[in-house]
Amino acid sequence: MNSKIQLKGITWGHSRGYVPMVASAQRFEELNLGVEIIWKKRTLQEFADKSIMELAHEYDLLVIDHPWTGHASKENMLVPFDDYLSAEYMQDQKSNSVGKSYESYNFQNKQWALAIDAATPVAASRADLLEEMGLKIPESFDELIDLAKLGKVGFSLIPVDVLMSFYMFCCSLGEEPCQSKDYVISTEVGVKALKLFKALSDLVDERFYSKNPFMVYEDMVNNDDIVYCPFAYGYSNYSRHGYAKKTLTFHDLVTLTAGKPMISTLGGAGLAVSSKSKNIELAVKYAEFVASPIVQSTIYVENGGQPGHLAAWQNDVVNANSKNYFKNTLPTLQNAYLRPRYYGHLYFQDNAGDIVVDYLRYSKDEKNVLESLNKLYKESQDK
Repeated sequence: MNSKIQLKGITWGHSRGYVPMVASAQRFEELNLGVEIIWKKRTLQEFADKSIMELAHEYDLLVIDHPWTGHASKENMLVPFDDYLSAEYMQDQKSNSVGKSYESYNFQNKQWALAIDAATPVAASRADLLEEMGLKIPESFDELIDLAKLGKVGFSLIPVDVLMSFYMFCCSLGEEPCQSKDYVISTEVGVKALKLFKALSDLVDERFYSKNPFMVYEDMVNNDDIVYCPFAYGYSNYSRHGYAKKTLTFHDLVTLTAGKPMISTLGGAGLAVSSKSKNIELAVKYAEFVASPIVQSTIYVENGGQPGHLAAWQNDVVNANSKNYFKNTLPTLQNAYLRPRYYGHLYFQDNAGDIVVDYLRYSKDEKNVLESLNKLYKESQDK
């Protein structure tokens, strides 16, 4: 009979999401005899879609997407870490946030997850192919268009990523989305953003309408036609020797206006503890371990993780093992836009991307697209 205290966790099924959790659990078990932590994985789409309400009844530990924080707060399905961890520890987490990663899990002055993973759309290139073809990394949006005209550019065009990219174009034009309760974005900026987005997407192969970010990277490392991805949620795994047939080099985004890099939409993942767990204090202790600066800079990142603690991003050894992925893209993370987290926003996020994809594929009127987004946005606020 197993006399160990067992914790169950759920994360997403990529090397970046699953392997570091298993590795950290193994080490935690060695340091805390009598504990067993079992991690299961779900798809990236399920990671974004499946309700925390469902998962919190089944698992002690949940790796979550930050737009769930408003939902989690209202439903009291997660444990607020402020009530369990020391003020010193929480201050270290806040002070060493990668961009707004820490803030993204803070809602109504409570911390519903620890930012163990930081990500935002960044640029990626096949340096070997660029050199071979005599091409250079684009620095401006106009140069990006020129490269795309050669058929050398690809990025994710699935609905959720298209919505995040639409937010990016809006932010880069000087206006953050969802600042008003009446509309997603002003008509002037929204029309400009859509037209710029379509000008680029029209030059990208149709196959990218079925690829999420890591599928784009898999395409780039396993084939030789796409040399540059201008924006997709970063996966440092693809910059590490031995992970794939070829390695990618990651960069900040191209400039759009006034010589400033584009502003992408924050992603990442947080580690949360279910309020339904029978072993809350032990689960919190494990989360504290995973998010600590030493584990983030060693066990976590060494096993494929993409840490959420700034110490790891600035660590020379970590960067030497990833072609400076972290140092190269840190400015992008620091500038990233924090999307809404109110209770009903997931309803908007789940459906708005389809509207923008439909526009990109079938050339609908921009103002009608914005009207459809605004209608959905207002509906989401009543959820």
